[in-house]
Amino acid sequence: MSTIPTIVVTPSAAADAYARVDRGDAAGGEGAGGFGSVLQRALDGAVENLRTADDRSAEALSGGGNLTDVVTALARAELTLQTATAVRDRVVQAYQDIMKMPI
Repeated sequence: MSTIPTIVVTPSAAADAYARVDRGDAAGGEGAGGFGSVLQRALDGAVENLRTADDRSAEALSGGGNLTDVVTALARAELTLQTATAVRDRVVQAYQDIMKMPI
């Protein structure tokens, strides 16, 4: 029986990792960060997942492609859509909560 390795994450290591993602180092060294660029990269990844699923489905319908690749791509696309919907719902709820605050 093998043992599962334990990874200890310190707060400073987590902060360094978030800083690298914010700067774009983890995504190939792209330019400056900020919330907008992180959001843009997330949206680009979501669109790419959906396009990949569409391409794999078209291949399967034309008689080619690997069934495992099709199912995997569709599962990723479904998870991406569910995540985007959950994030949208949270943003709308936060906006509504802010609008209800007394001034």
